[in-house]
This record gives sequence, C-alpha cells and structure tokens, in this order.
Amino acid sequence: MSIEHLHAVPHLTTVLNGPLLKLERHFLDRQAHIESWLRSQWLQTPAPFYASVDLRNAGFKLAPVDTNLFPAGFNNLNPAFYPLCFHAVQSAIERICPDAQRILLIPENHTRNAFYMESLSRLTEILSKAGLEVRIGTLAESPSELEFASGHTLKIEPLIRTGNKVGVKNFTPCAILLNNDLSSGRPEILENLDQIVTPPLALGWAQRLKSQHFSCYQEVASEFSHIADIDPWLINPLFRHCGEIDFMKRNGGECLQSNVGKLLYDIQSKYDEYSVDKKPFVIIKADSGTYGMSVMTVHDPDEIMALNRKQRTRMAASKGGQAVSKVIMQEGVYTFETWGDDQAVAEPVVYMMDHFVVGGFYRVHTDRGINENLNAPGMQFEPLAFAESCSNPDNKKAPDANPNRFYAYGVIARLALLAAAREIKQAG
Repeated sequence: MSIEHLHAVPHLTTVLNGPLLKLERHFLDRQAHIESWLRSQWLQTPAPFYASVDLRNAGFKLAPVDTNLFPAGFNNLNPAFYPLCFHAVQSAIERICPDAQRILLIPENHTRNAFYMESLSRLTEILSKAGLEVRIGTLAESPSELEFASGHTLKIEPLIRTGNKVGVKNFTPCAILLNNDLSSGRPEILENLDQIVTPPLALGWAQRLKSQHFSCYQEVASEFSHIADIDPWLINPLFRHCGEIDFMKRNGGECLQSNVGKLLYDIQSKYDEYSVDKKPFVIIKADSGTYGMSVMTVHDPDEIMALNRKQRTRMAASKGGQAVSKVIMQEGVYTFETWGDDQAVAEPVVYMMDHFVVGGFYRVHTDRGINENLNAPGMQFEPLAFAESCSNPDNKKAPDANPNRFYAYGVIARLALLAAAREIKQAG
C-alpha cells in the first residue's frame, strides 16, 4: 500500500461545516487545557486496557455512536504505528499488573471467521513485542491451531482452572485479557480469580448497557464542554432508552413510539438553533450487544407501530440469538464523509490502548446511506495514518486540515474512553 493511499482522507462533502470548523478551532486554541484536563481525568479514573470508538462526522456535529471494550479489527490498523501500541501496552501493564510477564488472551469462539483470527494474530503480535509471554485460551472445549498465508501459526488451547487461578497447559498468567465480549454470559471458570481480568467481567455484554455508557458520556461531554467552551450537543448524541420490549409480541411499542417522538422533537430543536436543513432521525438498537445487529433507522414515530414481521424478527435478537428486551434510542448522526470515486459512505473508527490513541481506520460501505448503520455485511476498511495525525495537530493549517480533523477525532474518542473508564469504576 502506498504512502499516498495511507494519507488519503475521505472527503467531507457537507457545506454545513461552520459549527464543526468552530469546534475544531476551539480544540486547537485550547489544546493545552484539553490535554491537561484529560491527564487529570486519567489519574482519577484509569483508562480501560483497550477500546475502539465509532465516530460520525456530520460537518455540523462530531460525536461517538458506539464504544467497544473488546475490539477486533487490529488487522485493519496501519502497521507503521505498531510501536505506539507497544508503548501503550507497556503503560497499561505497568498500571494493572506491574510484575506481569505472562498474559492469557481469551478470544471469541468463532475461529472460522478469518478476519477475526487475523485480528487476533495481530493483537498477539502486539502483546508479544511489548515484552509479554502470550498464550491464547479458549472458552470452547476444543483446541485448534491456525496457519496463516504468511506461515505464522496461532495455537488456541482450552482453559484450565486450578484453585483460584486459570491458565492453559503449563502456563499460569499474571493477567487475563478478554477479547471475548461475553454476550452469552459470565463464564463460571473466570469468576472469583486471584488474577487480574481486564476488561472486568461486569463490562461484558451480558451485563453492560449502552444507555449506561452514554449516560457516563453525557457527563463527560458536559464537563469537557466547560473546558472547551462549546455547546455539549456538538459532541454528544441525545438518547433515551426503554426496557421490557418484546418485538415479536409487540409489547412496549407505545413506550418506544413516545420516546422516539420526544427525541425527534429535541433533535429538531437543535437543528433549528444551528440552521441545519436536514431531517432528524433516530437509531434504535439493542441496549446490549454488538456486531451491528438489531439496529434500525427511524424518521417518524409512526414507523414503530408499522413494523412488519421481518423487521420485528431482525430487531428481536442480537449476537448469539440473545433476546432483545431493552433498546436505546440514539440521536442519528449523519456522516458526510465519503471515500473514493464511487463516494462510498465512510465513518472513522479510532483505536486506543491505555489512554493513548494508537491508530484507526475508516469503515466504508457502498450500499449504505448517510443516515444508516455502516457496521453491516458488505463493509470495507481503509487503514489510515490516524495515529500520527491524532496526536499532532497543526495550528498553522486550517481547522479542517487532515491533522486537525484527526486531532478532533482523537479528542472525541478519548472522551468516550473516559466514559468507559467511569463505567468500569461504577461496576466496582
């Protein structure tokens, strides 16, 4: 891949960029205050071991729409910036387990997904080059050994528990790193261990709620807005949530319809304030879960009661067939970034380890619109030199120049990371 390609940037097609240019200029002018504030926050609430954040850039608004505490996709990062990952891993290990030499990585069970296994291989490489002895232990019963085109092999071994410690054959680690989102529940074999487990079991999707995360993010955005002297709405997606939903039995539809109506009204009020000539929309998704499942776009409350059986079936279950009983209704944030000659819709995904931005890429989808979820079959990934740009803004250039746009992405992603850190603290 050429250097020119790695430094290519999706085109921001909107002319509604006044507020965002002002936002980026605020970030540049207040960089010292912003970085000082973030450092103080990390001292109070240490960052998760790693995370990825999906952002949406509407030109008039820049906000996170999802935060993943069990990130895959390491194979989509630019390898030129792996040294940043090594440094970040060392920083995280020094904090959670200073004398750690051995770490056990527990992945998802879907070993037939070639893309995921490539990500797992890259993550293992990063941990190893950071000076750790790494083994991979699976919650599945059967061991496996995968060989990649490069000749590299990946050995996955069954977990063994002895007393209050877990490991694999002839290997007892100091710490356990989860890359399994625990959608199916908290595994008994990992309960009450005398080892550090990160992220904590309580942050798996069997317990974690997106509404809880965005409640934390709302607080962070409000505090940060005082530092940056901005309207919090410019970086914060409004949201509401409903419990006790049953799409197949049509239970809870009135609650959903009512809250969608209120949310659309609130969004329209902000659009009017900023003279945004666009139609507000709401994204409805399962309050827990990942992989872009159980997600729909709504422009009118009446659409809720008009869902057909196919739509209700799609919303009724998330990853692993888990029933959806709670949903979050989130302000839809347009993306006006497009990639390539065919103007495929794109959104940035920023990766962090400890509190450092270590890379990122654009999720690109040719068959999805500017108001739709891009985390869906058919998506592509375009690795970019995010890491350098996210940490090195250039005050001499325009606010929306590449380094400054990426610095803004890095700031918002770290705010979402701080919200996740507060989630972890609340979970105890």
